[in-house]
Amino acid sequence: MVKGSEPLTYKDAGVDIDAVTASLSKVGKLAAATHDNRVLTGLGSFGALFKPDFSDMQEPVLVSSTDGVGTKLLVARKAERYDTVGSCLVNHCINDILVMGAEPLFFMDYVAAGHFAPGLLEGIVEGFASACREQGVPLIGGESAEMPGLYAKEDFDLAGFIVGVVDRARLLLPERVREGDVLIGLRSSGLHTNGYSLAQKVLFERAGLSVDDTLPGGEVSVAEALLAVHRCYLACLRPLLRDPALHGLSHITGGGFTDNLPRVLPEGLGAIIDRDSWQVPAVFRAIAQHGPVERDEMDRTFNMGLGMILVVAAGDAERISTQLRASGEDPVRCGRIVSGEGVRYEGSAEL
Repeated sequence: MVKGSEPLTYKDAGVDIDAVTASLSKVGKLAAATHDNRVLTGLGSFGALFKPDFSDMQEPVLVSSTDGVGTKLLVARKAERYDTVGSCLVNHCINDILVMGAEPLFFMDYVAAGHFAPGLLEGIVEGFASACREQGVPLIGGESAEMPGLYAKEDFDLAGFIVGVVDRARLLLPERVREGDVLIGLRSSGLHTNGYSLAQKVLFERAGLSVDDTLPGGEVSVAEALLAVHRCYLACLRPLLRDPALHGLSHITGGGFTDNLPRVLPEGLGAIIDRDSWQVPAVFRAIAQHGPVERDEMDRTFNMGLGMILVVAAGDAERISTQLRASGEDPVRCGRIVSGEGVRYEGSAEL
């Protein structure tokens, strides 16, 4: 020991093990509420055990994805509301494997912070657990890391990891898509988890709004509009995954229509989006008008009110739309597949 110095503890370095352990005890109960008989271990083991049943599949293929929620976390921090970002991450990850035709098996998370303020970790994991319970996906494990020095005291970040499965013959791959196919859009709940750096620059910096102000042209606060939970499309699309008329799915995330639709199209085919086929929600109009942000830039940054696009056989488009309406959806026939490359737009660009 250095003469005249006091012994140091981990807490002296900024990591309070007792406080984190207390939070993890609550987190374990939240996760356990999402488990079923496929989960063979609770939280706390070095590895999570999951026993799947693929007896109804000829050739099961595992589909995995990982993601975060980006700078939506800064809005959560401003509003001191942490539950929605956890749900957003679960739903985003489910949607990302759903477009391959896969259904989720389990979810895992990673939460890092400079300091876990009281309620922070529990609020985030409550969001994870809430979405997992709603979608029937076990939250089987994760990691929480308090790292002062790497993160500022108020900083935190999330990552989600999901594994799903699909029978190989039912994979939704670009070769299924045909010229003349119809695009059907499903409504989003807002920005979902993309475009927040631009949204915050416009609304907080240029428009001078706070999280508690009413969104211009809307009926909710800026915080409510920006923290709305990213929609999950599993429930309404699950019945269609075995329908041969469903040729493709595109999750409209970062890159908007412009970058995401081409990811599900084969070489030689492009898409036309009819901008007049749906009304763009108030949050996007506010961003466009207060930026100002031009429509082309909006369409390659945000989902503009349509968070999932179905590519379906033209002759079955009305049948599938009717089926979606029966499940509570309000589908939008928003475009078509054409010869060419990339995404083109028709209709008004006004917002």
